[in-house]
Amino acid sequence: MLKKGSILYSILTGSCPKCHQESMYEDQNPYHIANVYKMHENCSHCGLHYQIEPSFFYGAMYVSYGLTVGIGIAAFIISKVIIGLSLLQSFIAIIASLIALMPVTARLARNIYINIFVHFDKDAVKK
Repeated sequence: MLKKGSILYSILTGSCPKCHQESMYEDQNPYHIANVYKMHENCSHCGLHYQIEPSFFYGAMYVSYGLTVGIGIAAFIISKVIIGLSLLQSFIAIIASLIALMPVTARLARNIYINIFVHFDKDAVKK
């Protein structure tokens, strides 16, 4: 399920969606905030140009919105229903979780978005 060739592998590791050979990002750690959006221009293995068209990753904002809504709902259910915090404490937990997971959410949104348009090709690696 989480091996090279699956979409989930590319999304979770941030690897090239076409060949899965290298990371799309210059810095692997999303918590280095200054480098969270810095990407290589092309894959060194298959030559895929990550910025498919100008402003391509603006569409990832919609994916990011969906991810943050899901995280917010999960944080609310965990804090209010499971732990039993007050309503104010639950909203503080939502805000804290969204802030803490912002770099991860930003990268995941980009990874999901590019994997919508580019699919794995086992023959993509340059010889």
